[in-house]
Amino acid sequence: MIKKWYYCASLIVVVAFLSSGFKPSKLESTPWFLIHEADDSSYLLPSLNVDDYTNSEIPYTGTFFIGYKEAIGFKESQGKYKKINSLGYLGKYQFGIETLKTIGIHNRNAFLNSPRMQEKAFIALLSKNKWELRDVIEKYEGAVINGIRITESGILAAAHLGGVGSVKKYFRYKGKRYFKDAYGTSLRSYLKKFGGYDTSFIIADSSASVI
Repeated sequence: MIKKWYYCASLIVVVAFLSSGFKPSKLESTPWFLIHEADDSSYLLPSLNVDDYTNSEIPYTGTFFIGYKEAIGFKESQGKYKKINSLGYLGKYQFGIETLKTIGIHNRNAFLNSPRMQEKAFIALLSKNKWELRDVIEKYEGAVINGIRITESGILAAAHLGGVGSVKKYFRYKGKRYFKDAYGTSLRSYLKKFGGYDTSFIIADSSASVI
């Protein structure tokens, strides 16, 4: 009986010793990576301190297309899908009614109430503009005009702001004629601000349409 008791006690000691080897001696936590429990859901809140991301392996948008479209959307409307400005331009990317018609959209209210349609419209317009500006892109991409390195993404952003015709005139006159919209935003600023993004997957299509 005593031997059995010694055996059990020894077994417990051995198990406890081995188990302790799998526990970290010191638990560390990052104070900014918080978890809030609410309605049975967990939310991870990232840091507001830029230094916390130094050498981080977390993927960010960088020059990817998602960063491009979100940057343009924020510039145009602060990313608001139901935004209508004082000139009547609509949605997250601020489309004009006539522009929407060229890509097959005729219902203003349906457009304003459909984020998915707006995202598809943005892609369709990029495709159409890329087709119409294909010669400009081929000729000027990589060139430096007025101190700005010209890229495909910058050209397409400028076309979104002022239209294909204005972009062609800008390059025809080597950037010496400035186009500005009704709010004073210039093509040059869009060429610079939205240059260097990856828009390579956008297919040039003269008949691009949402419908």
